Amino acid sequence: MKLLLATFLLVSHSIVRGAAVDSVQVLASVGREGSGNEAASAAWKEVVKAGPAALPAVLAATGKGSAVADNWLRLAGDAIVDGALRAKRPLPLVEVEAFLRDTSHVDAARQLAFDLIRQADAVRADAIEPSLIADPVQELRRGAVQRVIDAAKTKTGDAAKAAYQQALDAVRDEDQTNFIAAELKKLNVSVDLPRHFGFVMKWNVIGPFDNTERKGFDTVFPPEKEVRLDAEYDGKGAKVKWQPFESRDDYGKLDFNKPLGMQKEVTAYAVTTIDSPTERDAELRLGCKNAWKVWLNGELIFGRDEYHRGQQMDQYKLKCRLRKGANTVLVKACQNEQKEQWTVEWEFQLRVCDSTGTALLATK
Repeated sequence: MKLLLATFLLVSHSIVRGAAVDSVQVLASVGREGSGNEAASAAWKEVVKAGPAALPAVLAATGKGSAVADNWLRLAGDAIVDGALRAKRPLPLVEVEAFLRDTSHVDAARQLAFDLIRQADAVRADAIEPSLIADPVQELRRGAVQRVIDAAKTKTGDAAKAAYQQALDAVRDEDQTNFIAAELKKLNVSVDLPRHFGFVMKWNVIGPFDNTERKGFDTVFPPEKEVRLDAEYDGKGAKVKWQPFESRDDYGKLDFNKPLGMQKEVTAYAVTTIDSPTERDAELRLGCKNAWKVWLNGELIFGRDEYHRGQQMDQYKLKCRLRKGANTVLVKACQNEQKEQWTVEWEFQLRVCDSTGTALLATK
């Protein structure tokens, strides 16, 4: 009788888990614009009903579909953990932690795994977090870095310097970096922010070319056909030549207004060479409030025809592959016709890093 009961429970559990997996796939298939939301609403209830047994499937599906799908999956995970805690049902935290530790899983899924552990067992999460200080997921290492920062605040002299330097070596977020740099400055330690982040500081710039009626974004001006630093072209109202320009901004901002003057309805280009010791994957991370395009070694990576929507560091992350040796990066920036004071900025910042935000320093 006991054997029959155990067999029945095992089969029942497998059926429930199988149904949960199917429902998870419904959640994972929700489109970016919310297509499939109606079916997802019913599927979500089935996933939550399956309880802790559905968590592996929820984690496995996260990060592989749209952002809307991930929201559904996260809500399901939260509800499952909350329900298990209230009912005092065991959760598979060993398996969830193993999932977190496996860096082959996608970033969003590993982030969800850690968040679920923290929701279920804060003590366990606190024990795990310090080990994430070199994690490839920027959001996961942030908490570990903050722990080092908090510890450094309690120290003085050389001990504080060492602690803040440890935090600096691991930090990737702008706000934490600014705080660490300020504290080190108080301790007479200077921080090279451009080097830390990997901002490109030295460029050659040319312009202005025309952008009347915002036509410059699609117009192919000579620098898009060739990059010859000794060349001269017809610009907007005058001949234009390449000229060297080096940013003095801690965050690598190249302000076209400085070498080219305050102008409107214009287009300009900046070019630089990045030397890579090996062929490798990388990211060009751009911040820009003007219309822009970026080319790597003559191939267009991406562009955005939009003006003055705000600018921030790492606003755009452009995945690319650097070849061994010299790599040419060309940036196009268009300034529009608006006259308001907040539209005078004609600038961008660009840094070269890996997927964790770690700077890739050039060989030269």
